[in-house]
Amino acid sequence: MPFAPVVSPLVRATGAPPIPAARVWAARYDGRAGPEIDLTQAVPGYPPHADLLQRLARAAGTTDAAGYGPIDGDAALREALAADLASFYGAPLHPDDVAITAGCNLAFGMAMTVAAAPGDSVLLPAPWYFNHHMALTMHGIETVPLPCRPEDGFIPDPDRAAALIDARTRAIVLVTPNNPTGAIYPADTIARFAALCRARGLWLVLDETYRDFLPAEATPPHTVFADPAWRDSVVHLYSFSKSYCVPGHRVGAIVAGGAFRAEMMKVLDTMQICPPRAAQSALAWAIEALRDWRDANRTLMAGRAAAFRTAVSQLQGWRLDALGAYFAYLRLPEGGPDAAATAERLAAEQGLATLPGPFFGPGQQRHLRLAFANVDLPAIAAVPARLVGLHRG
Repeated sequence: MPFAPVVSPLVRATGAPPIPAARVWAARYDGRAGPEIDLTQAVPGYPPHADLLQRLARAAGTTDAAGYGPIDGDAALREALAADLASFYGAPLHPDDVAITAGCNLAFGMAMTVAAAPGDSVLLPAPWYFNHHMALTMHGIETVPLPCRPEDGFIPDPDRAAALIDARTRAIVLVTPNNPTGAIYPADTIARFAALCRARGLWLVLDETYRDFLPAEATPPHTVFADPAWRDSVVHLYSFSKSYCVPGHRVGAIVAGGAFRAEMMKVLDTMQICPPRAAQSALAWAIEALRDWRDANRTLMAGRAAAFRTAVSQLQGWRLDALGAYFAYLRLPEGGPDAAATAERLAAEQGLATLPGPFFGPGQQRHLRLAFANVDLPAIAAVPARLVGLHRG
């Protein structure tokens, strides 16, 4: 009898992707409550700019786009992003600080490869972005939950984090605006985490995928980059997917300096070789050329957030615990089914696809995440009827 091959126990220990699981529930919906409303995945609810699409198409047909590029990304995009970051944060950032990646999920995984080894641990705000936890599990790195409480607006507490650090801790991850809650971390909180990481010899990994959807008055959202020593302990992550509506082209970025960046080049060469070339070409143009368009989309998203807040305010028993950027974190009425059962019934019976809190870590059995950015105002206005319809059913 031949031996059966085995798979990695780390991969086996990793949970299944949540969004496909939720869409299995939605596949049972028969249309009784109206058209399906899919609030599961954070995707822009509007198309890319027409000029960007044209440039993507032209670039894809060139021989340059078909060939290998620099390991850390094409110079034009690194220069454009560095200039944009410097303007946004009001701090001196340079192309040599920037590495372009094949999406921000890969950026996170590669950053963790540099920052920690199997058996080490990383503090992750809980509730967490599930792909972050999945990546850590696959790497053999322990996820240490950093509890973020509704009564604190889901803002992590640096003092609480300090108490969780031990000899195996290598990094603290912050995600702001947050996925799944939408919480926006105050500048002072981020500064205190940066100081904590410097004092304890840890990396601060700051994921600002949704920073282009911050309120205009929140610029800059922190002053971490104003300290020239940031390159010794801070790693910044960014995504082009939401801001430019190009998630399928997989382009993100890691901003880091010094020893981290030198070691990261090994990881970039091994895991991606180079980022997608056509998208880099188009985005290098788009960063400056589409600035007004990005600002208009930020206003559009703010309008959807306000509409969602208004829509759910009429509901009895439901509580909006956090809202921002693309997301609302909604607490279920007391005494009813838990979040997993509620999300399944909402998808299958009411055509409202959401993600239950347990997908985002422990202690979230009474919450749903709704990605309101996906849909227009009429769909947002229809959400309360679907939630009420669930209880009537």
